[in-house]
Amino acid sequence: MERTRDNSSDEAPDDSVLNTTNGNDYYKTDSTPAIVAGLLRLARPVNCVMSAVGVAIGGVVGVGSRAWGDLAQPLVLAAAAAAAFTAGGNALNDIFDRETDRINHPDRPLASGHLTLGTARAFAGSAFAIAALLAVFINGLALAIVGVNVLLMVSYEAWLKARGAAGNVVIAYLVGSLFLFAGVSVFQSALGPLIRTGILAALAFLATLGREITKDIEDMQGDVDRRTLSQRVGANRAGAVAAFALALCVALSFLPLYYGVLGVGYLVLVLPADGMFIYAALHSAANPARSQRVTKYAMIVALAAFLAGAFL
Repeated sequence: MERTRDNSSDEAPDDSVLNTTNGNDYYKTDSTPAIVAGLLRLARPVNCVMSAVGVAIGGVVGVGSRAWGDLAQPLVLAAAAAAAFTAGGNALNDIFDRETDRINHPDRPLASGHLTLGTARAFAGSAFAIAALLAVFINGLALAIVGVNVLLMVSYEAWLKARGAAGNVVIAYLVGSLFLFAGVSVFQSALGPLIRTGILAALAFLATLGREITKDIEDMQGDVDRRTLSQRVGANRAGAVAAFALALCVALSFLPLYYGVLGVGYLVLVLPADGMFIYAALHSAANPARSQRVTKYAMIVALAAFLAGAFL
């Protein structure tokens, strides 16, 4: 597909040429298969599957074997809603980043011109609408979470992303909300599933927050268009905030044992996860690259601990 910037021609663009930005950028529409392929790339299916798997894991943590028994239907709906929301969020990201993507990611559908801006906007809106529609068939709390998350996602892409710390909090919440969404979807009357998934959501929030701040410390020199926490208060103080968030992860990790909602399998795996969180906290400012890498591994081990505790 060709993209032209030449406005000196006397020939008017035909009906297959669409203005997608400020009147100077025109893109020709592709065939239907090419548009479908562009939409798939816009959605980033791997990310969508990961979100769905996250909800499924949260459901298993919440209700154990009932996740593939009598509570399978609402959990499947929740996983599908999470995938649809992720597709909408990825599309929204490409919409707001389309100008910088022409330099940094010129192969992306909008930056390369394989999709028009109008098509991308329609896709994002449709994906969010599908997520909300699926949540309607779960319960009111699930619908409320989808509504809040859509507002936060739009706010993040529109202005919070550039504000550093506020954007970090939003991203951390969105990651944690996957597990909260799972707990809400399988909630009936017993509080156990909500306690388990609520603690998991809080741990995911804090770990992601610490990791996001640490990543910003690592990228301090290159973040010229963002006002990150590390740029505002310095690497050492930002590192202290990240370390505090990770230390809270360790403290919260003992709540399932206190409430008696997870078994001994949880204890066996959560202790090494806590050790990794502590290590990451101690190196958040001095070695941010290593800290955020260890935090990611700690999150995986902690998730395994929750799964083990649900059955053992």
